Amino acid sequence: MAEKHGSLSINSDNIFPIIKKWLYSDHDIFYRELISNGCDAITKLKKLDMMGEYSLPADYKARIDVICNPEDKTLKFIDNGLGMTADEVEEYINQIAFSGAADFIEKYKDKANDDQIIGHFGLGFYSAFMVADEVYIDSLSYKEGAVPVHWECDGGTEFSMKDGDKKTVGTEITLFLNEDVLEFCNIYKAREVIKKYCSFMPTEIYLSKANTDETETIDKGQERPDDEIVETIAPKDDDKDKKIRLKIKKRPELINETNPLWTRHPNDCKREDYIDFYRKVFNDYKEPLFWIHLNMDYPFNLKGILYFPKINLEYESIEGVIKLYNNQVFIADNIKEVIPEFLMLLKGVLDCPDLPLNVSRSALQNDGFVNKISEYITKKVADKLSGMCKTEKDEYEKYWDDISPFIKFGCLKDDKFCEKMTDYILFKNLDGKYMTLPECLEVKPIDVEDEENAENKADEPSDTASTEAVNDSDTSVGDESEEEKKEKVIYYVTDEQQQSQYIAMFKKAKKDAVILTHNIDQPFVSQLESKNEGVKFMRIDADLTDDFTSKASKKEQEEIDKALETVEKLYKKALKKDKVNVKLSKLKNKKIASVLTLSEESRRMQDMMKMYGMSGMGMGDMGKEGETLVLNYGHPLVKALTENKNEKNSELICEQLYDLARLQHAPLEAEEMSRFIERSNELMSLLVE
Repeated sequence: MAEKHGSLSINSDNIFPIIKKWLYSDHDIFYRELISNGCDAITKLKKLDMMGEYSLPADYKARIDVICNPEDKTLKFIDNGLGMTADEVEEYINQIAFSGAADFIEKYKDKANDDQIIGHFGLGFYSAFMVADEVYIDSLSYKEGAVPVHWECDGGTEFSMKDGDKKTVGTEITLFLNEDVLEFCNIYKAREVIKKYCSFMPTEIYLSKANTDETETIDKGQERPDDEIVETIAPKDDDKDKKIRLKIKKRPELINETNPLWTRHPNDCKREDYIDFYRKVFNDYKEPLFWIHLNMDYPFNLKGILYFPKINLEYESIEGVIKLYNNQVFIADNIKEVIPEFLMLLKGVLDCPDLPLNVSRSALQNDGFVNKISEYITKKVADKLSGMCKTEKDEYEKYWDDISPFIKFGCLKDDKFCEKMTDYILFKNLDGKYMTLPECLEVKPIDVEDEENAENKADEPSDTASTEAVNDSDTSVGDESEEEKKEKVIYYVTDEQQQSQYIAMFKKAKKDAVILTHNIDQPFVSQLESKNEGVKFMRIDADLTDDFTSKASKKEQEEIDKALETVEKLYKKALKKDKVNVKLSKLKNKKIASVLTLSEESRRMQDMMKMYGMSGMGMGDMGKEGETLVLNYGHPLVKALTENKNEKNSELICEQLYDLARLQHAPLEAEEMSRFIERSNELMSLLVE
């Protein structure tokens, strides 16, 4: 065939600067595009064989070769797919790529965001011009009597095409790299990029270096017909195996795995397979907690594996990696349109051939179909977790502390996920037992005061009386007041060490609480309250209920009210604060002199203000809104205050009781701690005077 020259029919001197500027954000993407094209050509040839339109040779083995040549500054991409005739090169390379090119240029010439370029221009091959000054195509079609074709283009608007000299069916693309990107013909860089994009492509990809003198040694009998034997090595006298070895020219390196784990049926995968795959892909030496294998064919094709990793929250941020593939071709990490935001905390792979990608494959077209995929993934994760909670509760409990941030974040971000998971959220109580939200609400605190009253009624031993008492008690439980029906309180702990005094009081009062120590717990419980009418979460130091106080007689209450006036004056003087909320109560635990309560509403408001960087919201602020100092009227130190026999000592006791109460909430500031220690020494010295 005579040499053929053509001119691309576009209204621009050069389309390639446009491709380079807007189409692809990463220059190394050309590896993916050219290798993907080779895979497509091989897939089409295999389909023709299956349909009986072509017969593959008996020894046919599909493969793609990438050959680096640093000396010539070239890269070759060779496939043994179906190849192209001259007419097909004209159609697929010269015409399709630039069909509507004038409209393309007009539409996108002022735009610099590659995500804005949506269309089907067949520009994948032209990604080569991002790095090459000149590109050659040599191709031979599978069709009988086909003539090989040679195509050249230097990145301008003209190309040349003539008969070629390729002898085997398939296509060979040669890139002559420009000086700025010579790193891409370095075999180490090539390996890195191919592994990034093509690690799981369905066709074997081999990487080699042209004109290399590198060799490798193999046992005789392991050589292949195409191996070039450099030397035969006889066994040494002390060689126990007595094997003859061959030194051969270094073979091309197989880069990819053609049948990744996610393409297999879950029943064919072992636990070790999942762990090995996880370590290989994510370079994480820790074992994942568990995983979800997605395998769906209808109404869309979606396969993948999502891993729940073990995270050390003290040292690591919660940041996962979800790798998105399209027909085993890597697209991107964490594409937010496909993967729900909260699942980006996980690690895994998703492969969806039906994804509506844009021309550069780096972003998704705006399509409602994508939302359906996202919803399906969310549903499968919720089904897996809820199923574990129902059927493998013990295992679920083992994982809970590690996976709870994922689940709670998911509930905050996705209402549908929250609806499915609400009954399967676990709460660990003071005894380390895990309970679901319904179980927490079913736990009725033991009425300690009723127990005490029952003990005081020892003079009424009649069986009838006992039965009546039980019946009365049963009736009172069943006939809850409207207020009790409307609000069920779940108490919680945010710092087991700091709030240990309150925990001790709760246990003594036979009341329970749950442990919520993660920073996501505060917004999470607020959400649960909003979605579950009548449910209220309250920190254990928010208030002192009747469970912790004893009822005072009328005479005692009069004494308490009178004593309170004295104590309030003392505290205003000792703390030099006009606004000090002090309360006198008879605590059941007579060993406790003082406690500090901060209403749940006030504390949440202050936490929110601290989060937004507003000052003056620390626990060190004395007498702030919602804070109450509760003094135990039955404690000797408090009695001493009410009598106010020694004004100086009374002020010391006032400050000390206040700081002791504050220490049960949070550490004191540096200066406050110094004063507290100094004051403690002063008070103890009074004992030896």
